[in-house]
Amino acid sequence: MTTDSYDANALSPSDATRAIATATAARQPVFLWGPPGIGKSSLVEQEAATRGKCLTVILSQMDPVDLRGLPYVDPETKRAAWATPDFLPYVERDGEHGTLFLDELPNAHRSVQTAAMQLTLARTLGAYTVPDGWAVIAAGNRRQDRAAAGAVPSALLNRFAPHIDVRPDLEDWCSWALSNTVRPEVVAFVRFKPGLLFDFRPEADARAFPTPRSWEKLSRLLDAAPPSGLELPIFAGTVGQGAAGEFLAFLRTWRQLPNPDAVLLDPDGSAVPTEPSTLYALSGALAARATPQNVDRLARYVGRMPAEFGVVTMRDASRRDPDVISTPAFIGWMADNHALMS
Repeated sequence: MTTDSYDANALSPSDATRAIATATAARQPVFLWGPPGIGKSSLVEQEAATRGKCLTVILSQMDPVDLRGLPYVDPETKRAAWATPDFLPYVERDGEHGTLFLDELPNAHRSVQTAAMQLTLARTLGAYTVPDGWAVIAAGNRRQDRAAAGAVPSALLNRFAPHIDVRPDLEDWCSWALSNTVRPEVVAFVRFKPGLLFDFRPEADARAFPTPRSWEKLSRLLDAAPPSGLELPIFAGTVGQGAAGEFLAFLRTWRQLPNPDAVLLDPDGSAVPTEPSTLYALSGALAARATPQNVDRLARYVGRMPAEFGVVTMRDASRRDPDVISTPAFIGWMADNHALMS
């Protein structure tokens, strides 16, 4: 998907996180827009964790009665009332602060969207009231994504402020991946082929395509050590045929790398490759091995690599293990290379 497929004000995930924090501090409901697989749900859940519990309601799976609740006759007043659903937040069970996340809102039935309208602005639904300390955030795909998203009534859209378009960002995803046990060879490949972090083409009608979500899934599949003869069909069924073929070629390079531990044992004598794909692979492998105990040797080796690969290696090493940042070797390397890190 090309950059002109996004709103001019589309934000990276890290900037979107800060925008959400601003809006929720102002007690405004937020709507996140973006194509499938970009990480909207994960972004909301991670940002919400800073405030407390996050309760996710998948609106596309709801009938109107599911959200409003079931009618019953009050035995005292003999009047009809509504039994509100248990999945909405209640202070006594869920705490005073948290996030009510209304996911897949554009895919929901119009009557469910109408019920959501009350939750977002009036913060009520029949007899139910959203607790004061709870933020309301919605998310969904855009109609041009061909992801079964329907029209959202303008009256409902106007209840959200701000609307935030989310776009993929290489550094944001790598930072997240390195902190969430995504395999180093997957991160290294995405750095080598950044255009394949996200390559969604709605008109192609593909079953599998590269997205931040599908690369994470591919990493989990690699954890299960698929048989070599099944790697290509498994990968193609996860990120698409083209991306799978390129990743498998990169994986062969990764598997033929010099032992990273041997490189760290002899940082001054080990050969430095010249092929870009091998340099990306070795950078990822070395970053995955970095510790506060060996970062001095790592710094000596990356000092012999082309500058941009040294930066990638040290940056990813510090993301995987933040303790390396406080070591004298890392501080010294930063002092010598601060201009490249900006």
